[in-house]
Amino acid sequence: MDRVSDNLLPQPETNPAPPVTPAAPPRGMAVVAGVLLVASVVALALAWRADQRVGSLEQELVRRQQDSAKQAVEAQMLAKQANEGMGAAAAKVALLEARVAEVALQRTQLEDLIQSLSRSRDENLLVDIEAALRMAIQQGAITGSTEPLVLVLRQSDERLARYSQPRLEGVRRAIARDLDRVKSAGALDIASLTIKLDEAMRMVDELPLLATAEPRREPARAAPAAARAASAASAASTPAAAGDGLWPAAWSDTWNRLTASVWNEVRSLVRVTRIEHPDAALLAPEQAYFVRENLKLRLLNARLALLSRQFPTAQADLQSAQQALERYFDRGSRRTTAALELLRQVSLQARQTTLPRPDDTLAALATAAAGR
Repeated sequence: MDRVSDNLLPQPETNPAPPVTPAAPPRGMAVVAGVLLVASVVALALAWRADQRVGSLEQELVRRQQDSAKQAVEAQMLAKQANEGMGAAAAKVALLEARVAEVALQRTQLEDLIQSLSRSRDENLLVDIEAALRMAIQQGAITGSTEPLVLVLRQSDERLARYSQPRLEGVRRAIARDLDRVKSAGALDIASLTIKLDEAMRMVDELPLLATAEPRREPARAAPAAARAASAASAASTPAAAGDGLWPAAWSDTWNRLTASVWNEVRSLVRVTRIEHPDAALLAPEQAYFVRENLKLRLLNARLALLSRQFPTAQADLQSAQQALERYFDRGSRRTTAALELLRQVSLQARQTTLPRPDDTLAALATAAAGR
């Protein structure tokens, strides 16, 4: 207050000294401070903004990491599905390859079939004839008969005649030659031989044995019958005389019948037979059954040997059967003679025969097929 009041009082006019003012701060410092302040504010703003951006980046990073994890799981699932699909595709490819191979095989077979069907008629005809001939040769070797071969040759000649191809005339000539040669060859008829053996086996039970004598049959009474007819005629011509001699004629007829019956009985008591083998006459009745059965077995073995074309075995069995018939059975009987004759016929015909082969026809077929 004093200082202020002093300033208010009138001062004397003198030249006072200029007042001393305090020194003002420099202007550069203020500018620097302002710049620093502004810079700090800007730095704070930038730091805050950077912090915000870092936070947002962290959130984005977390979100993307979660998305990446989900995508990884989905990728694993897709990879697993792709692996399974690849396995199924591989199986389908293998199945398709198998189908393709099968189709290729079928195509090859179809091409072969088409090629075989596209052959000419000549070649097909020649192949059919050759196959039929070879089949007939096999059948003839099995059955021992030339009938299959003869039948095939005739059918082949008929087919060639219907075809009427000039270049196949050589085949027809070869067929004619082979047909004549096959017909001239003596073939063994196994069927007829087996029928004869069956007939001989059927007759075994009826053949008489030497040890068992058959009863003799009573002779036909032709003379008494003629006498009775003559007496009846004379009685009809002379009825008066027949009345007188009725009792002597009846007594004579009765006497004749009685004497004939007595004579037959006496003859049946004694029988004279020539026996070359004494043991055949000593054969016991209970052994006759075994003799007949053994003979049947021999004939059956011979039949089986003929069917199997074992001719040496058949000949041995037939010879044994003939010896048994001649030794134990009555050769004076017609049935025994017939059985022996059947066995002799079979023994003569049961021989190994070589069937002719149609070599000329086969050669002609090969030549015609090569020159197509």
